Amino acid sequence: MPPSSPAPPTNPPSLPTRTLRAVRSWIRSAPGTYIWLTALFVTTVVVHQMSPDFEEDFLRQHSTNIHELVRDPARVLISSAFWIDGGRWLPYAFLFTVFHAPAERWLGTLRWLAVAALAHVLATLVSEGVLAWAVRHGEAPTSAVHTLDVGVSYALAGVVAVLTYHVPRPLRYGYLFAVLVVYGIPLITGPTFTDLGHITAALIGLACYPLTRGRTKPPPRSNVPPHRNSASQGQAGAT
Repeated sequence: MPPSSPAPPTNPPSLPTRTLRAVRSWIRSAPGTYIWLTALFVTTVVVHQMSPDFEEDFLRQHSTNIHELVRDPARVLISSAFWIDGGRWLPYAFLFTVFHAPAERWLGTLRWLAVAALAHVLATLVSEGVLAWAVRHGEAPTSAVHTLDVGVSYALAGVVAVLTYHVPRPLRYGYLFAVLVVYGIPLITGPTFTDLGHITAALIGLACYPLTRGRTKPPPRSNVPPHRNSASQGQAGAT
């Protein structure tokens, strides 16, 4: 029987193809992050079609200000997380990729979402509660009950902070120091209710340590289908 001829060599994929595959794999590994980011892109495009006056009024209705929180807290707490004040989407695409995506890959989608939601909701309630107290005691103008407060920065601060537990020692302590400086200095130099919200969200992220247990390393993501794993295990057992 004549010997079989060797298989012809296959050309390796080109650099653009490898890059596209890597980007696609990264996005698929953090679905929640990029679904949220896509929603923000759509709403940003919608905002850019509005007149300035209508945009301000529209965003105020979706804002977590005191007035809207009293009227319908659940609605505005959810809707405010899907609009960006200022209409600049690209910086958020960068920040989501640098912080949200690694956190989701590490914690898993449900735990990552829990951290982001806790930071967004609780930091909003704390900051707006302090602002309401200031209005009631004459420390802030009554117009502050209608202030514009939309965006994803509180959720981002919480996720940035919880990533402290993912950074290996001794770099972890430098990362923690940077987080506290970034979110703490504005509260000291010229405090606003949003500065209070940011540091509160960061502290909430740090308090989410129980959600990180068992996640010291990113969860394994095997590309081998389950039935192939089973088959290979069976072959290994047979030998």
